[in-house]
Amino acid sequence: MTTQRLSSRSEPATQTRSLYSSPSRAWTLLLLVFFAVHFVALFSPSLLDDADATHAQAAQHMAHTGDWVTLYVNGIRYLEKPPLPYWLAAIDYHIFGYNVFATHLPMTLGVLGCALLAWFWSRRAYGDRAAFYAALAVLTSVGVFLWTRFLIPESLLTFFVMLALFCFFTGLEDRKPSRFYIAYASLAVALLAKGLIAPVFFAAAVIPYLIITGEWRRWREMRLLTGFLLFLAIGAPWHILCGLRNPDQGHPVGNIPHPGNVHGFFYFYFINEHFLRFLGKRYPHDYNKQPWFAYWFGQLVWLFPWSLFIPAAVVRAWRNRRVFASDLRSGSIRSVEFLGAASSARVRFRARTGLLLGIYAAFILVFFAISTNQEYYTWPAWPAILIMIAGALAAVEEAPDRDPRRINDSSKWLTGMHAAFAVLGMAAAAALAWGLWTARHLPYIPDIGTLLAHRSVGNYSLATSHFFDLTGPSFAALRLPAVIAAAALLVGPFAAWRLRRRNHGFEATTSVSFTLAIVLIAAHIALVRFQPMLSSKAAAETINHIASTPGNHQYQLIIYGDQASGSSVIFYTHHQALLAHGSKNYFEPRLGANGQPREATFGSSMIWGSDYPDAPHIFMADPGLLAKWATGPRIFLFVPGEFHDHVEQLMDEHGKKMYELQEISDKTLYTDRPL
Repeated sequence: MTTQRLSSRSEPATQTRSLYSSPSRAWTLLLLVFFAVHFVALFSPSLLDDADATHAQAAQHMAHTGDWVTLYVNGIRYLEKPPLPYWLAAIDYHIFGYNVFATHLPMTLGVLGCALLAWFWSRRAYGDRAAFYAALAVLTSVGVFLWTRFLIPESLLTFFVMLALFCFFTGLEDRKPSRFYIAYASLAVALLAKGLIAPVFFAAAVIPYLIITGEWRRWREMRLLTGFLLFLAIGAPWHILCGLRNPDQGHPVGNIPHPGNVHGFFYFYFINEHFLRFLGKRYPHDYNKQPWFAYWFGQLVWLFPWSLFIPAAVVRAWRNRRVFASDLRSGSIRSVEFLGAASSARVRFRARTGLLLGIYAAFILVFFAISTNQEYYTWPAWPAILIMIAGALAAVEEAPDRDPRRINDSSKWLTGMHAAFAVLGMAAAAALAWGLWTARHLPYIPDIGTLLAHRSVGNYSLATSHFFDLTGPSFAALRLPAVIAAAALLVGPFAAWRLRRRNHGFEATTSVSFTLAIVLIAAHIALVRFQPMLSSKAAAETINHIASTPGNHQYQLIIYGDQASGSSVIFYTHHQALLAHGSKNYFEPRLGANGQPREATFGSSMIWGSDYPDAPHIFMADPGLLAKWATGPRIFLFVPGEFHDHVEQLMDEHGKKMYELQEISDKTLYTDRPL
């Protein structure tokens, strides 16, 4: 009977192990998660206003004109960003057309690349189980999902910097100098993805690592000179060409540009956008710094649900601190005699992986805690942290019982966090159920923007500000995703806790991640429901439809406010827009060349490029708008909600008649004559 019991208990464990120890089976499951959570999300919602469609405009201009050096947004030089994400999107546009799938595909492939790299690195350092967990963690973490919903280069930056670290690290460990060249090339590509922070992050991790381990003595093997030349050969040409094509204009006065007297690319990109931004002195000052509590608590949110396992990982690391210190020195004659050469090298690789990734992640977190920051700036640290969490969790689950140096699968640290997650899941499910109950008699309204409050948390400068505008009635538009999320949070965490209590560690961990995968799918459905509020594609489709009718082919598009407020209109109409406004409290006043106030005042993303002499005249104040109204070609006027009352009062006072074509959320599209 004893033999039967042992065999019945070992059979499921063997089947479980065969899942993550077989690369083909493991990646079949991982790819299913990737397609369900990330790939399917490429097709909707439409491009969002602000950064998403603004950056897409730059890639669109590149694809239209073939100018692969200078970025342009709405006809104005856009010198803030490196080119790699826009090169990739422009190539996609030639293949797939101008759509959201083509725009976001490079970022999503960056996520898959991070998952693959996490799997390879973790498999060698920690084993098959940790490799599966690390890849799964990248694919199911809240932050990784949220911050690939719009066109930002963080996933590309992260992949190439991590690849550079991995190749440099394994080049040292395996004594294969050719890998150093891959590291330098990857670092150059990362430079083209996000700028100077790529080599800064790399150096900030590698230099302390080399000093601590004593590997700096092998500097001759690192191909420093030829590697640096390779780095320059890949990374420098675009910077040089962009500097030559966008030189200083006139004699700039201080940091603030003036028409015809503006710093060129080299000052703007390297000094203003890197050094002064870090110090919080960038001009214009339009970047925030999160409160310290929100910043550090946010890291737990972005790493969720895998941040649940951080306490167990920290406790294990503390209990094994002396073992870790000795493992770093594995490879000595004594350790080789005791463990064997292969085991000694494996132990050292594991310990040094933790050291390198720990330094790398810690530097990034501290760097952005000091600098100005947005929620997604710490993206590059997340895969490194997730690899360490996965390694620690796998070691805990595979640890033998009654080993005083370690905590094992039945540890209170794991079961306690599972219990906390179960309670949190039930609370979240109850909150969603309450929202659904309060909205049970309300009809479904496609335009969720009409149901939201406008609480202006963080003055809408944070990427998550609109989350705080949710109201009870808004659940009428969110029934399906709310039901899916509530069901997953009610069942999944409780099931994971029960599995952990019964020492089914692998099943418990994967239950947590699959729960979040379902929640992220529900979150994407909810994001699609927010499309009328976050995107203006519907207004662009209205314009395109009218413009396709006889007599309306020639028209003028005007956005009242900053171009970011209607950037998706510009993208989907493929039409340059004039920018008009009259609120000098919202926009920054500018001086003309004669020291007198300029007619136009406009948003920050257009300031530097608009001061070049060849910049198109797309800016106007209220008198310019009034002079154009109902004269010449048909005008389409796109008005964001904050300017709606002002525009109506302005037109009424001057006897100008507006014809409303469409109102979506708080945005209105007008024309100047009947259809």
